[in-house]
Amino acid sequence: MATTQSELNKTAGKPIRCKAAVARKAGEPLEFPACFPRIFGHEAFGVVESVGEDVQELKEGDPVVPIFLPDCTECIDCTSKKSNVCSKFQFKGSPYMPRDGTSRFTTADGETLYHFLFVSSFAEYTVVDIANVTKIDPSVPPNRACLFSCGVSTGLGAALKTANVEPGSTVVIFGLGAIGLAVAEGARICGATRIIGVDINSDKFEIGKQFGVTDFVNSNSFGDKPISQVINEMTNGGADYCFECVGLGTVVQEAYACCRKGWGKTIVLGVDKPGADLTFKSFDVLHSGKTLMGSLFGGLKPKSDIPLLVKRYLDKELQVDKFVTHEVSFQDINKAFDLLAQGKSLRCVIWMDK
Repeated sequence: MATTQSELNKTAGKPIRCKAAVARKAGEPLEFPACFPRIFGHEAFGVVESVGEDVQELKEGDPVVPIFLPDCTECIDCTSKKSNVCSKFQFKGSPYMPRDGTSRFTTADGETLYHFLFVSSFAEYTVVDIANVTKIDPSVPPNRACLFSCGVSTGLGAALKTANVEPGSTVVIFGLGAIGLAVAEGARICGATRIIGVDINSDKFEIGKQFGVTDFVNSNSFGDKPISQVINEMTNGGADYCFECVGLGTVVQEAYACCRKGWGKTIVLGVDKPGADLTFKSFDVLHSGKTLMGSLFGGLKPKSDIPLLVKRYLDKELQVDKFVTHEVSFQDINKAFDLLAQGKSLRCVIWMDK
């Protein structure tokens, strides 16, 4: 991916030498240049530099967003309204390209660098399969278009599509990061009357108000009392919709416990560690009549649903701008991670050319 038409003309069909932020080891800062092993990043905006010979959907110069979730548009899942989980290119944390199992990155010395979630956007250029690229309206500024690549779309989709939140309903959101706040924004658009945010950072309440959060619960403020009990008391029996945006099995179970019996839905968006289990009593599942469901990428089909969200943004229905709290240059990429770890940032845009 590149940023100007003049660059496209110089590089099409040729190996490209560029800068990238490469993680050497888990827990260490990203460095320039680095030798191994992986180029991270999966939420981005770019311009098509060149296309493969069989690609008809895009052309050089098209503005696009990469999406970690493949959308081949041909398989039984991609052609169904019931699923967004492509069966031709299954989503997985592979370090390679999806079709041929190879890497398209090497260091200046020829050593292999590995891909991340089929995107690897922490680089000036990257190689992405057509199944993982969605064209976007060119009128959307790059520092806003990138938000539709993952987090904001995931939260919006979970409320608008997976849960299909009804007007007048009560919603509880566990975790008020960017995804949780995007859920709140989606619930607000759907007409939810009460949107309860649960987080350990009380500062998130003032931020959440901008996206429709009406009540706030600090989960560290009630001692040994389960948060599900607090929510059940606040809502007189449980919420219509509970969204887990933290990534902990224990939080999923708390969300399910404060989801209203009979019709309540618990939607899981958070990613727990590999091998994590969920435990529910069979009696409770049978007799409560609740629904527990996952929402990968908010249940959205990237190539058809992202343009619809973009239109809502351009029509000023979506408050996307408020998600960008910081912007830094590429050489300051580690500052973006620091801001996130400190809880000071929702989304920090990293500019390649600043």
